Amino acid sequence: MLCQPYLGGIGGTTAKQLFLSRAPIANQTLFIQRDDMRLRDRINEDLTAAMKARQAERLSVLRMMKSAVKNKEIEIRAELDDGQCMQVFSTLIKQRRDSVEQFTRGGRSDLADKEAAEIKIIEQYLPAGVTDEQIMEMVDQVVRETGATSAKDLGRVMKECMARFAGKLVDGKKVNSLVKSRLETQ
Repeated sequence: MLCQPYLGGIGGTTAKQLFLSRAPIANQTLFIQRDDMRLRDRINEDLTAAMKARQAERLSVLRMMKSAVKNKEIEIRAELDDGQCMQVFSTLIKQRRDSVEQFTRGGRSDLADKEAAEIKIIEQYLPAGVTDEQIMEMVDQVVRETGATSAKDLGRVMKECMARFAGKLVDGKKVNSLVKSRLETQ
């Protein structure tokens, strides 16, 4: 049995006319505030803006970010919330930082600069990073609370520190080095 297309509409218009029309239905305009937008919606909007502005570098990074989010959604078979999107973006930044390091060692400063520019674009979609002072304060607090005294307690302190930094942009290597130095001074 074949399905018939919907030929009715609002006020005598067809579904195709409604789809193609750019006028708001019933004179209502929808305004979306960027603060309330989900990350994936913001990326889609910025992707469109980058296409219109012919910003090729920004466009390729936004496409990469969108595909990374989509791949993660396919992997977990659910839609990602903003926190999970931020984790995906943090992973992308880690990958780019590793690439910058390797390109620099290999004498490919042009590729290292390209990767660094990509990092700057991705960071625009993440909250502000945690400063070294904030990391040190958190490490000191966790060491006091857990009673850590030696390097054997490194894993326990790291686990607690990273749990407290959840949802914030923090470099795990930096936290690890600060925890090691703090535990060695005891």
